[in-house]
Amino acid sequence: MCCMEEPKGMGPLAMGHMKMVHGAGLGSFPLIGDKFPQMEVKTTHGMIKLPEAYAGKWFVLFSHPGDFTPVCTTEFVGFEKRRGEFEKLNCELIGISVDQVFSHMKWTQWIRENLGVEIKFPIIADDSGRVAGRLGMIHPGKGTNTVRAVFIVDPEGTVRIILFYPQEVGRNMDEILRALKALQTTDKFKVATPANWPNSDLIGDEVIIPPPADEKTAATRKTGGGIVCKDWWFCHKKL
Repeated sequence: MCCMEEPKGMGPLAMGHMKMVHGAGLGSFPLIGDKFPQMEVKTTHGMIKLPEAYAGKWFVLFSHPGDFTPVCTTEFVGFEKRRGEFEKLNCELIGISVDQVFSHMKWTQWIRENLGVEIKFPIIADDSGRVAGRLGMIHPGKGTNTVRAVFIVDPEGTVRIILFYPQEVGRNMDEILRALKALQTTDKFKVATPANWPNSDLIGDEVIIPPPADEKTAATRKTGGGIVCKDWWFCHKKL
């Protein structure tokens, strides 16, 4: 790998990405549609095997740059305040950073004593950076701590959504919750959701019907079943 030749047509940015994904010690991090890699992790709730520990459930795994930092503190409070909403959707939360478990515990104690919020979800202690590297959470251009990554994983252990934010931008927990609801809706009803669903500028809380698979279906698409079409390829309905 030390003598790897740069493929033709690839610039420094693309080459850097390849090195991050395929470099020694990191392996390839999971992409959307991949199975979440099996691993055993140390957390504030003890050792946990992923994704087996959440078999039959959704889970949101999110990284933060470091304990005892103000943006991360606001995020943890935000996630905890919505934990019940995630759990109603059969979804668990789990955090991670390259800090030791003792630091996690002291930080959550500080949050409880000073902000009145008890963090009840586990936090992975990844002081070696092994897990963060495996999941592509350390971006060399942003330093040696983890960026703000989010993985939404379904009950079968498949990665369904990946989000990356830089250290200086806090995440929107309501958007992560919205994305989870959208995934569950598309799975259940075999539809798609529009931009800003359920508050689309065009179709409100309605959902999009998948494109027709043949000409006959396309020709008759505008009739019946509560379906409204702007054209044969753009049809929607209320659930």
